[in-house]
Amino acid sequence: MNRTDSPPTVPTAGPPGTEPAPAPVPEETRTGRDPRWARPALAGLLVATALLYLWGLGASGWANAFYSAAVQAGSQSWTAFFYGSSDAANSITVDKTPASLWLMALSVRIFGLSGWSILVPQALLGVASVGVLYATVRRWYGPAAGLLAGAVLALTPVAALMFRFNNPDALLVFLLVAAAYATVRAVETASTRWIVLTGVLVGFGFLTKMLQAFLVIPVFAGVYLLAAPTGLGRRIRQLLLAGLAVVVSAGWWVAIVELAPASARPYIGGSQNNSILELTLGYNGLGRITGDEVGSVGGGGRPGGGGGGPFSGQTGLLRMFDTEVGGQISWLLPAALILLVAGLWLAGRAPRTDRTRAGLLLWGGWLVVTGLIFSFMSGIFHAYYMVALAPAVGALAGIGVTLLRRARSAPVEAVAAAPVPAVADAPVVAGASVVAAPGRRRALVATLVLAGTLAVTAWWSWHLLGRTADWHPWLRSTILAVGLTTAALLATSAVIKEFASGNGVQSDANSLVNSETGVAAGPGAGFAGRVVRWVVPVVSVAGIAVALAGPAAYAMQTAATPHSGSIPSAGPAGAGGFGGPGGPGGRMPGGGNGQFPGFPGGPNGTGSDGTGSDGSGPGGTGQDGGANAGGFPGFPGGGSAPGAPGGTGQDGGTAPGGFPGQDGGTGQEGRGQRGGGMGGLLDAREPSAEMTALLTADADDYTWVAATIGSNNASGYQLATGRPVMPIGGFNGSDPSPTLAQFQRYVADGRIHYFLGGGGFRADGGSNASAEIAAWVTETFTATTVDGVTVYDLSSGKQG
Repeated sequence: MNRTDSPPTVPTAGPPGTEPAPAPVPEETRTGRDPRWARPALAGLLVATALLYLWGLGASGWANAFYSAAVQAGSQSWTAFFYGSSDAANSITVDKTPASLWLMALSVRIFGLSGWSILVPQALLGVASVGVLYATVRRWYGPAAGLLAGAVLALTPVAALMFRFNNPDALLVFLLVAAAYATVRAVETASTRWIVLTGVLVGFGFLTKMLQAFLVIPVFAGVYLLAAPTGLGRRIRQLLLAGLAVVVSAGWWVAIVELAPASARPYIGGSQNNSILELTLGYNGLGRITGDEVGSVGGGGRPGGGGGGPFSGQTGLLRMFDTEVGGQISWLLPAALILLVAGLWLAGRAPRTDRTRAGLLLWGGWLVVTGLIFSFMSGIFHAYYMVALAPAVGALAGIGVTLLRRARSAPVEAVAAAPVPAVADAPVVAGASVVAAPGRRRALVATLVLAGTLAVTAWWSWHLLGRTADWHPWLRSTILAVGLTTAALLATSAVIKEFASGNGVQSDANSLVNSETGVAAGPGAGFAGRVVRWVVPVVSVAGIAVALAGPAAYAMQTAATPHSGSIPSAGPAGAGGFGGPGGPGGRMPGGGNGQFPGFPGGPNGTGSDGTGSDGSGPGGTGQDGGANAGGFPGFPGGGSAPGAPGGTGQDGGTAPGGFPGQDGGTGQEGRGQRGGGMGGLLDAREPSAEMTALLTADADDYTWVAATIGSNNASGYQLATGRPVMPIGGFNGSDPSPTLAQFQRYVADGRIHYFLGGGGFRADGGSNASAEIAAWVTETFTATTVDGVTVYDLSSGKQG
């Protein structure tokens, strides 16, 4: 057996009634004792990951403009930096905690505002996540397992997407992988320092993406409580300290925000009562589980609707494998589950502190707990959330393959290495012979499990590639053919090995020699051994290549494609997800045609006066501007295209649940500039040079150069001008920020220059303040048009 492949050291048992001594780190996993190939291989993995995540990164531009605008604001104002404000004038925050914005804003402060300065920190977090995952798995299972785990993470399509994007998920994944590393270190020696560090890292995960970071807490705590080599009382006390560390590291920012006077800070986006606790427990907390998300535009399942909703997909045990999610994460998910079960079988009735089992429970618990919550959550759900599962899938793949490979050779090698006495029937020989037979059967089962896992993986890759059958069709058939052939050869090698060793208990210890060495173990075993010795390494390499081919192809396609908008997805068009390459409008869940039922221009989305694939046309959607069958209610004027001179269209007034006529579409000149996706909900507008010049003129005289409904509408104007633009109502347009009275006061004080039309969409509950503001502006000020965008000059409303 290779020195680097030795099983993890088991703690030495003490006297009865005492706890085992702390288990030392196995010598073969220490950096100085790694095989010579390990460090160059790690360096190659990290360099390749960096190339995958950094190459052509600037092509995505602002990526998610919602967060890019907040990064820009944080680079201009330390107050906006601390709170995570959408604009430098601090009208409202993003609907997340701000830790991920801090890294990007610091980069922009150093290197200036650009797509590169925003996205490079995300890519580097991806490289760091791969490195930390390698270090975590390597400590207990060796460098080969760590390399395979890191490669799986790097090549998971949704990881290639999110580490090249500016959503919070990149930092969240890094922090959780680092927390897993700290847990592993804590388990080794029952270290209080390391388990407290786990709590700190999870706490900062909360500051990155709120309660999602806490999904791993039961798993980390359970593994430590089970496997740490110290007394139960001390383990409990240490976990309480770790819990305190979570509260302190997450709670300091929450406490400041809650205690600061509302007048001294921005409004908390995503909440209805200007409360970070409400946001944590409601819209971004339990609401994601139950679907009860006040102010959301795409919440989960309605009563009797079967769960999901248009932003959620169908809930259920198979959600991770469906057309929306499968191509993002599930390539090796069946393999990970099979290898988890096989690894636990190999661990058997090991001591409580056994590291093999502890590691499997840590990564398996992460995968199962997080995966089940994602599968059954009824609130807003996006396929890119699956990046949180990628480290666990990678770790289980690396650990499982390594354990099974050891199991198929270790028992026979151990017997072969034992001294053989002169007398054939001496007790040690008999004992060795009796033990060897179940050892060989164990090796046979391990090999067959590896072969079966490879076959399942090849078949599932073939199935996933069938969802994009026109995309490199040769790849699909090649993976299936090579994968099944490789699996068959691997299974055959196990049968040959078993047959060559006598297919039973040997009476002669000299015959118990690993047939992979090519040494005779019986009649004909020399030839069989040589065949196995040469075939198995080739088959192993081919098996790994086949398993990674599908996700690697999708990952490279993802890296080669620009992505923008709020709901990106990995892989070629038709692979599932929402938005696809280039952002919203690329495709819908299940590989649809880029249209939402009931949206302007989509199925069920046009009324008698609401046609127009780009949202233009003279009327509101549906018969009265309200909801269409199967769609969202109240999109004004046929979508995001704003009105133009000539008056509002036939149904352009305030429709039930909609917004007023400034977005209502118009007469002959009603074909306006195309705005962001879904009425500006999912993507930012790209203002023209004329519009940018208008907004920047006399900009120093105003706090906000403009105001518009929705954060994504505002973000496009803000990024183009470099000046604060007020996002009325926050991301969904449903937050009471500002109220009509506050907005009127801002206008009277001369703090807002323009009101820009567009961005009308209706949320599921929430405040009507944005509709009230839009109605007041329409009734009070005169509309003009700049490049098809309806503009209201509010400076005439200034008083004093």
